Amino acid sequence: MLDIKFIRENPQIVREAIEKKAGTLDLDELLALDAQVQELKRKTEQLQAERNANAKAAAKAKPEERTALVERGKEIGRQLSLLEPELRALEARLKNLLYLTPTIPWEGAPIGPDDSFNVETRVHGNPRIFLFEPLDHVALIEKNGWGDFERAAKVSGSRSYILKGDLMVYEQALLRFALDQMIKAGFTPLSVPSLTKEEVLYGHGQFPTARDQVYSVDGEDAFLAGTAEVLLNYLHAGEILPESELPKTYCALSPCFRSEAGSAGKDVRGLMRVHQFNKVEQYVLCRADLDESNRWFETMLSISEGILQALELPYRVLEVSTGDMGLGKYRQVDLETWVPSENRYRETHSCSALLDWQARRASLRYRDEHGKVRYAYTLNNTALATPRILVMLLENHQNEDGTVNVPKAVQPYFGKERLEPTPGA
Repeated sequence: MLDIKFIRENPQIVREAIEKKAGTLDLDELLALDAQVQELKRKTEQLQAERNANAKAAAKAKPEERTALVERGKEIGRQLSLLEPELRALEARLKNLLYLTPTIPWEGAPIGPDDSFNVETRVHGNPRIFLFEPLDHVALIEKNGWGDFERAAKVSGSRSYILKGDLMVYEQALLRFALDQMIKAGFTPLSVPSLTKEEVLYGHGQFPTARDQVYSVDGEDAFLAGTAEVLLNYLHAGEILPESELPKTYCALSPCFRSEAGSAGKDVRGLMRVHQFNKVEQYVLCRADLDESNRWFETMLSISEGILQALELPYRVLEVSTGDMGLGKYRQVDLETWVPSENRYRETHSCSALLDWQARRASLRYRDEHGKVRYAYTLNNTALATPRILVMLLENHQNEDGTVNVPKAVQPYFGKERLEPTPGA
């Protein structure tokens, strides 16, 4: 969310940001509600001050004067008992509107309402030219007995999968490989729970707008996280960190869950879009300094590109448009990796800088060198997500006999140079 003082002083800038981000917030309603809250606060504070003064006067008053002062004290109490609930209700409504305020986007971001306005900035590697008829990832899995979609659907429903044999081991090898790249880059590895609380999802920014993407646990304040970033972003909520402890650089390997609401009919076949997946996430909490945030953005993007290059996969870099990046993001760059069977690139990584938008929601603060308490800046990016990356790895590195080569960088983790059929499958 944005600072309410900034909104009051810069309504036109905020209005333009709402338009650029294709937001739905009615800024006039927010400003009117803020004015009501400010007026009620003034009235409440005045009455509280009068009640305190009245109580002191009553304590010192003569008996004949005390009765009137006591009655006035009761009347003030009655007025406050009416105003305070009204104020709390208005403040709650205002907070809900503030949740919908967007970050002012980076001036270099393409302006447009959706992903059709994203801009390709560069391409790395060339799509492979096959000297045989290549198979898609589902055909490769079925040919080699590397998975079971039918039985997965029987036990877990649609968009589920079971990996078998070499492919199951390969997934684990890839996740550990990505985790090691993060550790080498100086990030602290963490394991985090899959369950999270409602307030954590508000702090992250997924609630209230994307609530339909999250699985909830009936009867409890518990939800299944769609990314480790949700929990990493709340680890230091409510704390005031010394500046010397920043930046906090975390990476986490966790199972992730998404309902994929609104995606009916899209990518229902295979591993591209599933309800449960695994991901190594990178997250940074740093000082409120734009230059430092930009440096971490480039660092995190470089790590992800390095992982794709080590996996020997062609990819392209996209500058994401204002309307496609979401409300909270200052800047977003996506990496899309080549899928031979579709003859196009598909997203595998998303690098985002959010400035203090998440920090204000989650109360992520630090005390700077001058003793001033400030909201920190946050950034996040994918290091590696499976099983989606398996789609690209299987299809790009397949052989004519159906086996699949393993990139040299991952061979020490996997123990073999290629994936071979599952015996007896």
